[in-house]
Amino acid sequence: MPIDPLMTSVLEGLPDLVMLVRRDGVLLAHGGGRGVADLLPVDASIGQKIDSIWPAAASGAVRHLVRQALASRKTHDATFREGERTYEARVCAQGPNRAICLIRQPAVNAADEHTGTTGRFGAVAPQFDRRSFLRRFHESLSIATLREQPTAVAVIHVDGVVDVSRVIDSHVAEQAMNAAIARLTAEEDSSEIGWYVGQLSESQIVIVIESRDRDRIEALIEGHCDSLREPIKVGDAEFHLTPYAGVAILGPDASAPRRLLNHARGTAAEARRAGSSRVCFFSDTVRLRSLARLDLAQELREAIADRSITLRYMARRDLVSGELLAAVGYVRWHHPLRGEVSPSEFLAVAEATGLATALSRAALQRLRDDHADLARVGGPNLALSFGPLRHHILGDGFLDDIRNLLSDGQLRPDRLELRISERALFAADMSLLQAIVRLGVRLIVDEVGRGIGAFDLLARAPLAGLQIDRASVHSLAHDPSAVKICRGGFAVAQAMGLTSMARGVDSAEQRDVLAGLGCSQGIGDLYGEMNLAYGAQPRAAAG
Repeated sequence: MPIDPLMTSVLEGLPDLVMLVRRDGVLLAHGGGRGVADLLPVDASIGQKIDSIWPAAASGAVRHLVRQALASRKTHDATFREGERTYEARVCAQGPNRAICLIRQPAVNAADEHTGTTGRFGAVAPQFDRRSFLRRFHESLSIATLREQPTAVAVIHVDGVVDVSRVIDSHVAEQAMNAAIARLTAEEDSSEIGWYVGQLSESQIVIVIESRDRDRIEALIEGHCDSLREPIKVGDAEFHLTPYAGVAILGPDASAPRRLLNHARGTAAEARRAGSSRVCFFSDTVRLRSLARLDLAQELREAIADRSITLRYMARRDLVSGELLAAVGYVRWHHPLRGEVSPSEFLAVAEATGLATALSRAALQRLRDDHADLARVGGPNLALSFGPLRHHILGDGFLDDIRNLLSDGQLRPDRLELRISERALFAADMSLLQAIVRLGVRLIVDEVGRGIGAFDLLARAPLAGLQIDRASVHSLAHDPSAVKICRGGFAVAQAMGLTSMARGVDSAEQRDVLAGLGCSQGIGDLYGEMNLAYGAQPRAAAG
């Protein structure tokens, strides 16, 4: 079977050593290897056996893993030593007779675990023992509780680490967190109060502070957050992370270590939900908000059951001609007592309580119910656009839901447009997306500029359009980087044959700037909502 040229180009750009090996040990393709080239070189012609490339220990380990992977159809991991170095190997089957082998040097070798070593991206990353830290954490909090020592716990949620892990590699995410913690640890001696830091989970840092003084705690944690906002370098790669901090104080907020930690984590989550860059302290308000969300979840479940979930439709138009092209649906919930509930509030509740898929399905049903009225207002060729929630796209049954939506023939497949966020696109199964496109449905990648882009994935995905997010559009007037993001996004769309779109076109000035940057379609207050009785009602003059 010939090797895909795209696969070859991807292999060549990888830092790890990746090989495609046949069952009998013959090398079919290889690439990468910058991190291990000096120790395990692969300078061989295709068709050569790996036994003739490497020493017996290395080649024997890989051959054994290949046989295991092909026999079990599962991924197999192992470590092996060559000289003074330890290597990690991961092998997974690629068809009945071939396997992909990934060879990397661990971020920290056993011989260097106390001093740190060069990681897979070339960065020197110290090894942080999470288990030892957690033991120290629980012991020190227990002692502080017994002795009534002034103590506070701060949890910093580092947004972006999970994306690095999912899109790039979990080892890279680990190194980024190690680099972040090392940066904070370097500041420990200069502090006026005692504190120590460690990693709580994949994306959470915890800091124990020997103080109850809110001002001093706030100043310390603000300094740490400012430090974490600076780009984190892992070898040649650079990552921009966003910290959200929550603090709970021993005594006033909790008298038990576990509860203190839970309060700090909950407060950090609250700060993240609110998008707050400030250090948030635990309070009864935070507790009440948590209880209120539980009530809201129950009410949302009832609203889904009795079909109270509706959609509001925004008009998407051609930026030059003004022609109405699509009705873009957004989930709406009008509560009988609360009034209009903010989508940012109930969507977060839906995702946290397992209601996201049910909510997304209810919205699709509403889309079908509204189709006839929308066609009457906008014409039979009006496209209907909706963004299913991420949990729905990645869960079981999404393809069947789309088929059911189209089954009665009322909604033509070529009139249906599904918007998928950049983050959901990276996690989705490519075969699922291709099956949806075969139904005749158009796929649009949404919120471009907010996730972690990958050109090879955008090129391979069966997309019809690309939409820049509202935040980038709103920043055009004062942020040069937003201009670069928009221009780059529209250039990518043009190069890949995709329709370029923008969300947040609220003024004639924004419309003209976007059109000048290469955008063809827009949605926003300038073009208004689709009123099912009267058509599109702009909130501002069209200019």
